[in-house]
Amino acid sequence: MSTPSVEWYVSLIQAFVIINLVMATFAYLTLAERKIMARMQLRYGPNRAGFRGMMQPIADLLKLLNKESFQPTEAINWAYVFGPFLAAFTALVTFSVIPFGPGWEVAGVYIPGQVADLDIALILIFAVGSIGVYGFILGGWSSDSKYALLGSMRTCAQLVSYEVSLALSVLGVVIMAGTLSLTEIVAAQDDTWWYAAPQFVGLIIFLLAGTAETARAPFDLPEAEQELVAGYHTEYGGMRFGLYSMSEYINLITLSALCVTLFLGGWHGPGFDGPSWTGPLWFLAKLVLLLFIFIWMRTTLPRLRYDQLMRFGWKVLLPVATINAVITAILVVAL
Repeated sequence: MSTPSVEWYVSLIQAFVIINLVMATFAYLTLAERKIMARMQLRYGPNRAGFRGMMQPIADLLKLLNKESFQPTEAINWAYVFGPFLAAFTALVTFSVIPFGPGWEVAGVYIPGQVADLDIALILIFAVGSIGVYGFILGGWSSDSKYALLGSMRTCAQLVSYEVSLALSVLGVVIMAGTLSLTEIVAAQDDTWWYAAPQFVGLIIFLLAGTAETARAPFDLPEAEQELVAGYHTEYGGMRFGLYSMSEYINLITLSALCVTLFLGGWHGPGFDGPSWTGPLWFLAKLVLLLFIFIWMRTTLPRLRYDQLMRFGWKVLLPVATINAVITAILVVAL
């Protein structure tokens, strides 16, 4: 079925709204993470700014905006400034192709369920995500700090290693759906099993490799404070540091949204969908569940050693992801 044409102003308004919703989600995800971790560790967490700490993200933003934007005297100026911008920009761009609903027609105007519906949306996410790595590398390399440089080197090695497993983990879904379009992958899971069931191994690999891709515990080696002070953003302060923090959380949101799209049926409900306006609600519920799991992992799991991290990526995840893709291809051809 052909997709109705989308007016240019609809795409512009939708992009503006989605960007601000993602930014708001990032801001309150930081609060939710601190609150959940505090509960799990028998602490209170933020509870002073606003009612039960609800204004804490606003207070953090104002603090970062008013802090001095210092810079090392020997830093490479253009790279030092460009690194945080590149990391934040690529993080926001990747969310533009995530479908969160089936699309709606309001007053004769068609509103799609994503900002951009591309036939190669999955490739775009991996391509833009690969470019975003340069933002972290530039920040550490340009800071004139041994700790920052070591952090950026770890980031490069870790992201390159686990991106291979991450790409192979979704290959089974692509083979089963026969498309690289995220909208069509969601449509292929309608009225049938979500791909989390036949691709359970791929889902586990995706979550583990995605945790390493976003440098979350127990794979947060690029920012290991006991070893590297703060890793690649050691020499950053103010909103430049804020851009790096924002990019990490938005990458986590995008990764979770991609997991919902590929493995958990996207905007479809479990066995029933209901009215079309419930699509974003189902999508949001699954997204919140995955974000909670990532926070739970950070709270409970200890950090790995760096050699364990690399060994696990190359000797465990990569072979298992390859075998899963090959078996899926054989079964699809045979059946």
